[in-house]
Amino acid sequence: MLVGFNTNDDAGVYLINNDLALVQTVDFFTPVVDDPFTFGQIAAANSLSDIYAMGGKPISALSIVGFPEKGDPAILEQIIRGGLDKMKEANCTVIGGHSIRNDDIQFGYAVTGTIHPQKIWRNVGAQVNDVILLTKPVGTGLIATALKRERAGKVSLDAAIASMCQLNRAAAEALQELAANTDGRAIHAVTDVTGFGVLGHAREMALGEPEKGILPTTIEIQYKAVPVLPGAFDAARQGMIAGGLNNNLDFLRDCVTFAASVPEENRALLFDPQTSGGLLVAIAPEFVDAAIEILQRHQIAASQIGRVLPKGASLLSVT
Repeated sequence: MLVGFNTNDDAGVYLINNDLALVQTVDFFTPVVDDPFTFGQIAAANSLSDIYAMGGKPISALSIVGFPEKGDPAILEQIIRGGLDKMKEANCTVIGGHSIRNDDIQFGYAVTGTIHPQKIWRNVGAQVNDVILLTKPVGTGLIATALKRERAGKVSLDAAIASMCQLNRAAAEALQELAANTDGRAIHAVTDVTGFGVLGHAREMALGEPEKGILPTTIEIQYKAVPVLPGAFDAARQGMIAGGLNNNLDFLRDCVTFAASVPEENRALLFDPQTSGGLLVAIAPEFVDAAIEILQRHQIAASQIGRVLPKGASLLSVT
């Protein structure tokens, strides 16, 4: 085992030989949108994301299904078709799965990928002076909650769906190109932003791994630099706060400090749990311009949202 659960990494990595390791992850959840085909796409993109966040290439997947006994089979068919559509886009083969009767619909995948043992991206390893990049806007949790309460506008919902359906493959391929061009010196840590929100995943990055010589740091986030989906600010102002956001706030309140000038809606967006969010990357400062240029060439609009500082009183600082 090269990567396990001790640092809350995105996936486990198991060594096969000197040139090959397996990357393994699993994720499933209840619907975040009304359309079953779109839900299947989002669930697949979300499950694949952890493989990309480790620097791996997905190769196979097993589906996980929970469906009501008296549910409409046509809905389940569309969910599965949506998932297969996105798996096909990722060149990942669905080789089976398992289903159970369940009161709530649940869907996702256990995904296996391959990776070179010397080219694994961890969520720890950020170094002082690194720049923090984010490859997707935030706000999917707030917009999904607004949808459940019939308060989501079409523009915001369409933007959120497009973001959640977008694979992190292009972003990962761009970063792999950067890594190859810099002999691996540019990228120090990578994770994807999902259920713990921007701040929760930044915290994992800031914790380091002291027993292996990776010291804790403080990650400073500039709130105005964080890209936000259209309609997400309105959802936050209207109180479209789900339980997951409050759970993140309770868990993180003791390790983050906010400047007094940070508005409440921006704070909510940083705690907001994301579905199929973007990659959060710690880049050596001298390679930031090259990283952004390569990402743009791969059609990824990355944003510089923060920097890595020496460990201070808090793991996280929002200014």
